[in-house]
Amino acid sequence: MSGYKLAFKKAFPCTIPVLTGYLFIGIAFGVMYAEKGYSAWWAVLMSVLVYAGSAQYLAVNFFVPGISFAQIIFMTLMVNVRHIFYGLTWLEKFHQMGKKRWYMIFGLTDETYSLLCSAKAPEGVDEDKFMFAIVLLDQSYWVAGSAIGGILKNVLTFNTEGIEFAMTALFVVIFTEQWMNVKNRIPAAIGVISALLCLQIFGSANFVFPTMILSVLALFITRKRLEGEEENHAA
Repeated sequence: MSGYKLAFKKAFPCTIPVLTGYLFIGIAFGVMYAEKGYSAWWAVLMSVLVYAGSAQYLAVNFFVPGISFAQIIFMTLMVNVRHIFYGLTWLEKFHQMGKKRWYMIFGLTDETYSLLCSAKAPEGVDEDKFMFAIVLLDQSYWVAGSAIGGILKNVLTFNTEGIEFAMTALFVVIFTEQWMNVKNRIPAAIGVISALLCLQIFGSANFVFPTMILSVLALFITRKRLEGEEENHAA
């Protein structure tokens, strides 16, 4: 148990950027959910059991007449299809984590994925416990924000227009931090170039999936060179 206590203590500073973003975005979700007439507890339950970020914002509009299950499944898949590629990256590592792997897969959001890729377990801290702590802390921020937002909606009235941009801002901050801290920036450059190219070709509504495919193909083709760069930097 003490191993987990140390892991959470060391993981918390790494998750502070996500804390500031998820708390605010979670509040926005709680407010939006409450505006539909649901209690704060339903917002909390959804954040505990679904925990899908932007898909939860989208899901607020599902609770209206005329939306079929097929539409819900398709739209949710399109919004979160990028997580398939995230999971492939960590497939082997999560498999080694035993029963914890199921929660690690469930809790792999955009921002958590970024932290897992960049944060390293300090000396004396079990890596599996450290990673588990990051994922659980990140979700706890989102759940807490959802609860606060649902409760605030019953006592305060304010305009939430544009509040969802906090999700984008948070991801930009994490990306910038990674860009500044790593020596090999080729993978990040591939991702940016792929996104810009697919945005021009497919438009803002359809570019995410093609971007993921193009990025994976480009990384696969340049894999040997990238591995060589990593070895040179390590040396």
